[in-house]
Amino acid sequence: MRIVRGKDAALAALTRTPGFEEPYSPPAAVERAAAASGEPLTAAQAVARIVADVRERGDAAAREHTLRLDGVQLGALEIPRSDWEDAARCVGAELRSALALAARRIRAFHEASMPAEWRDAAAGYGLRCVPIERVGLYVPGGSAAYPSTVLMSAVPARVAGVAEIIVCTPNPAPITLAAALEAGVDRLFAVGGAQAVAAMAFGTESVPRVDKLCGPGNVFVSLAKRQVYGCVDIDGLYGPTETMVIADETADPATAAADLLAQAEHDALASPVLVAVGEAVAQSIVAETERQAADLEREAIARAALSGQGVAAVVANVEEALEIADAFAPEHLCLLVEDAERYVESVRNAGGIFVGETSPEALGDYTAGPSHVMPTGATARFASSLGVHAFLKYVPVIALPSAALREIGPAAAAIARAEGLGGHARAAAMRLEGR
Repeated sequence: MRIVRGKDAALAALTRTPGFEEPYSPPAAVERAAAASGEPLTAAQAVARIVADVRERGDAAAREHTLRLDGVQLGALEIPRSDWEDAARCVGAELRSALALAARRIRAFHEASMPAEWRDAAAGYGLRCVPIERVGLYVPGGSAAYPSTVLMSAVPARVAGVAEIIVCTPNPAPITLAAALEAGVDRLFAVGGAQAVAAMAFGTESVPRVDKLCGPGNVFVSLAKRQVYGCVDIDGLYGPTETMVIADETADPATAAADLLAQAEHDALASPVLVAVGEAVAQSIVAETERQAADLEREAIARAALSGQGVAAVVANVEEALEIADAFAPEHLCLLVEDAERYVESVRNAGGIFVGETSPEALGDYTAGPSHVMPTGATARFASSLGVHAFLKYVPVIALPSAALREIGPAAAAIARAEGLGGHARAAAMRLEGR
């Protein structure tokens, strides 16, 4: 990990602004895209071709791009529910119990988060919260299984009242199918990448067209989501995972290091960031991180993340650390400091806040309750974690009684005339006549 010292140096190293124009793509992924197209293309260009092809040719294009990019020959795109049920039986009682516990916690959190509709009859207005009819959820897969992402995406959609939940995930493992059953998913398709996003956005012979796309994925998935936005809504554009740990002298170096490595092992492009109050704290945690990395099954990935994006910033106090955190706007912010709870209200920009030694981000990935689909790449400056709000439309209702009409109608007519919109003014004035 690169060490920087002082608040100014830390702000210079870690301040960033959101942006997703042409993100970095792993060389292997670029090579696959070039081989599939027969010519060098940027990631955005490759995705644009895939999206257009799937929009035009549907299932056939989805199959062809999956074969060329992933080497997988797809038959039927949809996985029948009987296979989910078989998968749930074969994953074992312990994992089924773990999935059920996670689903209960996630469901309880999002039920408590549901907004309330309201009406004010005297004022003549109110707000309805209307579920989106059909949503498409992307769940990463292929080389790894992410049943947790199924739960973290589908359960809040179901709590919000979404009528139909579609999941696309490449090469789904049995535990992923078991999670889909537990989460209340309606249909699941074994297709991934930009072709899955396009299929859900525009519809194919097999995949129904959705109203909103949600979920994380690789660079090609995020670029595809950006390109189809407007035809469907999207929840956000997600990049590699990131965690910032703020630690003072009361923090256990071993657990702080474990929190950093838990994210570093996700992806060579992950960002494990430490903000330490004091040089001794930084040195002890960095040393422990190096020691623990040697024991990881995914050591090479974790070390690549640590050397590529890892930063340890040394600051004078927790207040300086929080200023740096707001500038970085991390996906996950872990507060391993004395009396951590008192600093929660000071945080403005973070996807999620993990308070104290007993609240590791790793539990947030699985069983804490809030969705682990959180804003990355500094988008926590304006975006929220995935929740019931993402699956609801907020529809104002205007039902003016006569008294309210008399009170506000003349002002509306006056403003309309000032804007040169006589028809608006007349529509208001006609209601006022005789009232």
